[in-house]
Amino acid sequence: MGNTLTEGKPLVIIIKFMLPLLTGNVFQQFYNMVDTIIVGKFVGASALAAVGSTGTIMFLVLGIANGMSTGFTVLTSQKFGAKQYEETKETVANGILLSAIVIVVLTVLSLFFMHPILRLMNTPEDIYDDAYSYISVICMGIAALVAYNLFSAFLRAVGNSRIPLYSLVFSALLNIVLDVVFIVNLHMGVAGAAWATNISQGVAAVLCLVYITHKEPVLTPSKNMWRLNRQYSRLQLYIGVPMALQFGITASGTMIMQSAINIYGSVAVAGFTAANKVQSLLTQGMMAIGQTMTSYSGQNFGKGDLDRVEEGVKDAMKIMTVYSIAAGILVVIALPYFMRLFFSGDVSLDMLIPWSRIYIYECVFAYIPLSAIFIFRSSMQGCGYGMTAMSLGIVEFFTRLIAALISIRLGSYALAVGSDPLAWLTAGIASVLLFLRVMKDLRQRHEPEGRGSGSI
Repeated sequence: MGNTLTEGKPLVIIIKFMLPLLTGNVFQQFYNMVDTIIVGKFVGASALAAVGSTGTIMFLVLGIANGMSTGFTVLTSQKFGAKQYEETKETVANGILLSAIVIVVLTVLSLFFMHPILRLMNTPEDIYDDAYSYISVICMGIAALVAYNLFSAFLRAVGNSRIPLYSLVFSALLNIVLDVVFIVNLHMGVAGAAWATNISQGVAAVLCLVYITHKEPVLTPSKNMWRLNRQYSRLQLYIGVPMALQFGITASGTMIMQSAINIYGSVAVAGFTAANKVQSLLTQGMMAIGQTMTSYSGQNFGKGDLDRVEEGVKDAMKIMTVYSIAAGILVVIALPYFMRLFFSGDVSLDMLIPWSRIYIYECVFAYIPLSAIFIFRSSMQGCGYGMTAMSLGIVEFFTRLIAALISIRLGSYALAVGSDPLAWLTAGIASVLLFLRVMKDLRQRHEPEGRGSGSI
């Protein structure tokens, strides 16, 4: 019945919990990369640019959905950490019902507004049709994508990071097979890549759900729990809405950045897209540590152990400093080799690599601040400070906005792609300051009362 993160050495606990998540995230990025590689090699560089041009829209739509659903599981980890197991089950039922509402609303809105969004982002005409085809199919699969993230987040909330990994490994292998069938054999183009992603993610969701219903009784609600609970809805929305807005605000900033990059044409977009896919793969450690710290902080906050929360944050920063340096060195050295994966032999890499190299070289210097964002933001969210954590998205948004607008005025591609590292640097500094303020506030609120349940 789940695994507690409230006992044992934090450094060891965090590493053990993080490694399956890192492996799973890499597999998830891997099958996203497979989409890109197969599209680039079998459909063409313009099709690859089309898929890449929708990346920020995809991040916006799915980020809002997944941020909301993941936020719904924070209360689950708090109740589990406090050993309130019946309440844990009730939060699961309520979270699923709220997520169903989110899925319907987001699917309708995203499909309705997709054409205006693509136009607003200066999507090049030569890739517009493929871009719309790809992103519209992805939006049709929001239910599958949210379901996997919700069920895997519930498992992480009770300390189980292995089953989401196993599900994703199977899903990644399935995605490769479906990519070949849909794109190479059935010639479905970019839409085939999108359908492969949707189906594979849906299978991963089903596998997690089957495991929950058979092996995790603490996450299996009884029949009388399947109704919206006003108290739990308020608490879950209090955490989930800011997390969704956090993703939405951050994605809006990246959309502005993408709009600035689109001005330089499909070749620049293709080079940036390939580099961005490589970077997304190597920075999955940051994502994994964020997922880890949400569950870790949630459980320990639920128990009322603030000292352990702080100790875990310090250990997480040590881990990610080493990881960030190693990832930066690897991507700088191996970038040309990675680029060869995405394009067929008739595409000139000499035209593409310069666009990719500028982006990568600028970003590696901000990997440590990026790690700090994930660690401190997720820890604040685990402690119930969703609105405070959301403010980091605002910092990132305005940094990207200012940098992108200046880049357009100056005609500087380097500044356009530099919007990312500049946003990470400013938000990274802000995340440290906000976390210190949150911990001071928590100690003032809870320590005079003695240690006990910290659930919000």
